[in-house]
Amino acid sequence: MTHVLRAVILALLLAVPATAAGPVEFTFNAPVDTVWDKTMAVLKVLGWDIDRSDRGIGIIVTESRRLDGDNFGVYEKALRHRLQLNVRKASDARTIVAIERSVFKRERILFVDKDEPIDDPRTEVQKSILDAIGKSL
Repeated sequence: MTHVLRAVILALLLAVPATAAGPVEFTFNAPVDTVWDKTMAVLKVLGWDIDRSDRGIGIIVTESRRLDGDNFGVYEKALRHRLQLNVRKASDARTIVAIERSVFKRERILFVDKDEPIDDPRTEVQKSILDAIGKSL
């Protein structure tokens, strides 16, 4: 029954057009400690390196990943993205995970980074991570 409910909710999430680059969130039927552990494991399996995390306030920020472009060490001109996840307790047995994705152009010359934010309303990355967390629970 819960798999059917998850599938219906995921289908509804995918059917709603994305108009803003705000966070995408889902409520899981599991305690916050379990969801935190599974979220960290899913990010690791999917290749996302963690820049910083604080379990006490429920924030995980990933390292940025290159979407397109070139990186030659001292010189980079690329399109990159990074995730911020908020894991918060809804009740003793329910946890909300919200994922916000920031996209930016990076130009690096001699180790000096210049980042320019880009507005990207697509939410496929966030939804795929939430789906992977749900499958791991």
